[in-house]
Amino acid sequence: MKLEVGKIPNAILEKLLFKFSEPQRKEVLTKPGIGEDCAAIDFADDICVITTDPITGADDEVGILGIHIACNDLASSGAEPVGILVTILAPAGTELDTIEKLLNQIKEVSAAMKIDVIGGHTEVTDAVNRMVLSITAIGKAKNDKLINTKGAKPGDSIIFTKYAATEGTAILSWLFEKELNKEFGEEFVNTTKNLISSISVVKEGLLAAQFNVSSMHDVTEGGVLGALWEIGTASGYGFKVNKNKIPILEETRRLCDFLSLDPLKLISSGSMIITTPNGSELLKILHENNIKATEIGCITFEKEFLLIDGEDIVKINSVESDELYKARKMKG
Repeated sequence: MKLEVGKIPNAILEKLLFKFSEPQRKEVLTKPGIGEDCAAIDFADDICVITTDPITGADDEVGILGIHIACNDLASSGAEPVGILVTILAPAGTELDTIEKLLNQIKEVSAAMKIDVIGGHTEVTDAVNRMVLSITAIGKAKNDKLINTKGAKPGDSIIFTKYAATEGTAILSWLFEKELNKEFGEEFVNTTKNLISSISVVKEGLLAAQFNVSSMHDVTEGGVLGALWEIGTASGYGFKVNKNKIPILEETRRLCDFLSLDPLKLISSGSMIITTPNGSELLKILHENNIKATEIGCITFEKEFLLIDGEDIVKINSVESDELYKARKMKG
């Protein structure tokens, strides 16, 4: 069944929205429905934290990516995700099955995370030539536990969770599946594609928010170097980071070498950078909760962004474009 350009007919939309009729959170006072344009959430004494993010660099598993990326932003503020609003812009000629597959991904991830889909907009339009998904996420945080990026202070340890370029590795494995199968084999490709299930940082974000952290920032577009640059810029201080301490999966190294990409400039949802005056204690807490975490450097008074690579010291500038877009151009 092909859908016509314009809003999805109400009769179809109502059936699709029924997937989200079962509440996951008592804070949600309204559910998505025909004619409902606003969501009402009762947070009592908590802070309402809202973020929004589109998925534009991936073609596969965008429902999984979309929710995790938006909720990771909330977690970086120390906020627990409660609900999401979903905007889907589908190109002309999109099959109904494609929309249903996307919504099933969203339903599966949101139910697993115990968050509600509380509204949004779904449209077929000739304004896009491939699926565009935008997620607005709403969370709650205690007044005294709200964290921001600019809070990093000189002397803070820089803690990095999990592995660099996890998200980018998964996206590229879907994008270059045929080429990677030929080069590395099917087992390699299946392993790297499945990294899509490892891109949430909500657990470490909520844990760290209870500890003495000065800032948190999830590593997204621009990769590790882009995220470090943003922390330095926001805080007004510098940093020194040891390149060899930044964890990178061997599969990511091999894939990036094959495509001539820099993994430190590749989109990296699944990792979080946390600054704290007590790095050893935070590492202990994270490790006790089975979260891989590594101290990779420190915040400095000098407003220089430095990457230590053996005997070499490299000054870090703003990452102009994520390596993912370079790869997409190669694909054509």
